[in-house]
Amino acid sequence: MHRILKLFERVPLAATSDLPRWRQPIVLLALMAVAMPVGFATWSALLNNFVIEVAGFTGVEIGWLHTVREIPGFLAVGVIALIIFMREQVLGLVSLAMLGVATAVTAWYPSLGGILTITMISSIGFHYHETVNQSLQLQWIERDKAPQVLGWLVAIGSGSALVAYGLIVASWKAFELSYNFVYMISGGFTALVALICFFAYPQFEAPHPQLKKMVLRRRYWLYYALQFMSGARRQIFVVFAAFMMVERFGFEVHEVTALFLINFVANMVFAPLMGRAVGKFGERRILMFEYVGLVGVFLAYGGIYYFGWGVLLASILYVVDHLFFSLAFALKTYFQKIADPGDIAPTAAVAFTINHIAAVFLPAFLGYLWVTSPGAVFVLASAMAAASFGLAMLIPRHPERGNETVFTKYAPTPAE
Repeated sequence: MHRILKLFERVPLAATSDLPRWRQPIVLLALMAVAMPVGFATWSALLNNFVIEVAGFTGVEIGWLHTVREIPGFLAVGVIALIIFMREQVLGLVSLAMLGVATAVTAWYPSLGGILTITMISSIGFHYHETVNQSLQLQWIERDKAPQVLGWLVAIGSGSALVAYGLIVASWKAFELSYNFVYMISGGFTALVALICFFAYPQFEAPHPQLKKMVLRRRYWLYYALQFMSGARRQIFVVFAAFMMVERFGFEVHEVTALFLINFVANMVFAPLMGRAVGKFGERRILMFEYVGLVGVFLAYGGIYYFGWGVLLASILYVVDHLFFSLAFALKTYFQKIADPGDIAPTAAVAFTINHIAAVFLPAFLGYLWVTSPGAVFVLASAMAAASFGLAMLIPRHPERGNETVFTKYAPTPAE
């Protein structure tokens, strides 16, 4: 037992097969995949109703809230400085605990200033955890197994959120739950799992030491461009799609949560299949399929405002939208194939920052546009998805180091 609880025990990845199955790296990734959505997704599910009912938010305030929420994502490059002094695995778990604690106390601050402050703290935990988690996944999972395993991790996370949402739907009205109670339970669970993982697991040593400095390579330019566009259009979905369901159609907490629940059921079923599809058809085709689908979804969202289409279509689009976005892990496997092994951690941080460049200013700007023309917000998102489709066409059928884009057959790959 003393070996199980020995803190900071270091185990090379090659030797992890000798550990009990529950202490192996993939199980730790699975536990983090369970813990993070319980805190973050519950916060998201209740957020729109909480800020409208308790703080009286309009589209302007919700835009500013999400701008504040995305600032830590823009500063995710700070992870590079932190891993000089702290191991990635430790940083990931500390950040997960921060997310959990901040979520737990969200309802204690029902004012604009309080909500923005606690949102900033929880967002630091979320974005730093996700940055490190993405890096650890690509370091710990073998390349030929990555699409399928990442699909399963998405399904596991969806399953944990499904349980949390199911409990909210079943008990919110029946037991007259409060925002404070739900936030305390969900955030506390996330923090507790992080604490258990911190003490129960050894420190896994990847075979390739990670560079602890800023890495910007010209040959990764397409990956950077796709990350930028992904962050821009995702903000419109995250910020305004659910907000529309509450503001336009008057959804209550249990109804919004039921919609989220359907999303996660769909992800549980389809994410492993999507992982298999990425392995079979390649990142290029899967990402092109995602972006074509998103163009149609966002145009249909705009039609809801311009032509008065109803709540059933809006709900269906929300689920389909969420499914298309879950294909984004194909972008991770594309980078895994073209990256130098030592670039994974610093590039994960840089990519998160690039992903959030637009996220810092778009929600606030679009909040004002939303007040005057909500449909125009979704038309803009469809244009972004179309631009992403054009970029995805530049991914080669079999990407690898030295074959990062379709242009490499005509020009030498830059060394940096």
